[in-house]
Amino acid sequence: MAFDYSGKTALVTGASYGLGEVFAKDLAAAGAELVLTARSADMLEAVAEACRAAGSPKVTTVTGDVSVEADVVNVVATGVKEHGKIDVLMNNAGVADMRGLAPEHFDMDTFDWIMSVDLKGAFMMLRECGRHMLESGSGSIINICSIMGNGGNELSVIPYTAAKGGLRNLTLQLGCEWADRGVRVNAVSPGFILTDMIRAAVEGTPNADYISSRTPMRRMGEAQEVSNAVLFLGSDMASYITGVDLNVDGGTNAGNGYYQVRPIHHDWNKGDTAMVGSAYEGLTPRPEGLEAMSGGIPGVHLPLPDAE
Repeated sequence: MAFDYSGKTALVTGASYGLGEVFAKDLAAAGAELVLTARSADMLEAVAEACRAAGSPKVTTVTGDVSVEADVVNVVATGVKEHGKIDVLMNNAGVADMRGLAPEHFDMDTFDWIMSVDLKGAFMMLRECGRHMLESGSGSIINICSIMGNGGNELSVIPYTAAKGGLRNLTLQLGCEWADRGVRVNAVSPGFILTDMIRAAVEGTPNADYISSRTPMRRMGEAQEVSNAVLFLGSDMASYITGVDLNVDGGTNAGNGYYQVRPIHHDWNKGDTAMVGSAYEGLTPRPEGLEAMSGGIPGVHLPLPDAE
């Protein structure tokens, strides 16, 4: 492990699975004390045990929902009480929506839910940790944004795009506002990343081929590649870096352009939630394998296949 977090305490939100689990384990291997939070106590404790085994001197778990202000306040207060300080915040918790709904049909309940976690919750965690760090005169915050917050994309979920764009701007603003008081604020914006949470549903499917086809590196990213960037920005190796949004996306956001093959989620919703108007059909027809998935995602748009 190239990073040394010895003597530092890091708080990781959304630490029970996915990228948050990877960040937590890598921080543990780098010697950090950890405060881990998520909604699922059982999953969180399993990650905590793995972090202790990986070498973290002390791991505290605090269940909570980042969209609930009292929970956020409790998580930070508990972390400070148990560890004496919080040096690093990995502001990772987030949710999205897999229905493929066009913006003109998006319901406000889901919109508000995503915004409450991905933007409001992220800000409340920024505020609580930021105030503690400012009082201490030092700290590093890394917001997990997304390339969806950097510009238009045919795969975007509209509230997710709005939330991640807002979090990116918070990063730039607070990166400036808190810089002369010793607190650095940066962001990492992943592209399409294979985590354990989605690997089974994506790897080896036409979806992975489609995503790879629109990524300059022609592959999806690995969680470890995101964690490397996050741990760098959180470490003293990045001591003169603040207000930066680092894309970890295989070059996707470096290129201009839009889809050449019409996305399959354009066909997932029918009737009252069908797209309004006719979408561009693309220069070429969809590959046969991709076309086969145009009916939707099993369990979301279609019944799950019967277990054999």
